[in-house]
Amino acid sequence: MLLLCYPKCSTCKKAKKWLDENNIEYSERDIKLDNPSFDELKEWYQKSSLPLKRFFNTSGMIYRDMNLKDKLPEMSEEEQLKLLSSDGMLVKRPLVVDGDTVLTGFREKEWEEKLK
Repeated sequence: MLLLCYPKCSTCKKAKKWLDENNIEYSERDIKLDNPSFDELKEWYQKSSLPLKRFFNTSGMIYRDMNLKDKLPEMSEEEQLKLLSSDGMLVKRPLVVDGDTVLTGFREKEWEEKLK
């Protein structure tokens, strides 16, 4: 399992603690230093069956500064994926990829259902 997170993020810290407490093995990747590529994001988005908006860090400063709330609805999926792959801080975190399971953000109930 791959865990993409930002070490300074409190939600990421909670997610790692939960994984450790539940003895779930994972490899960690710093989303800011090693941003997901366009191809990775496209593949994960297709596997996830989530709306693409769920991959955006909507509470992040970059998201707000770029006024993406208003711009995303008018962008194609490809444009949105290119934008996501341009800066890891735009990507919702933590992001978990485990085979065909892709989860964005940390919702304990959802993680318990999908990862245990």
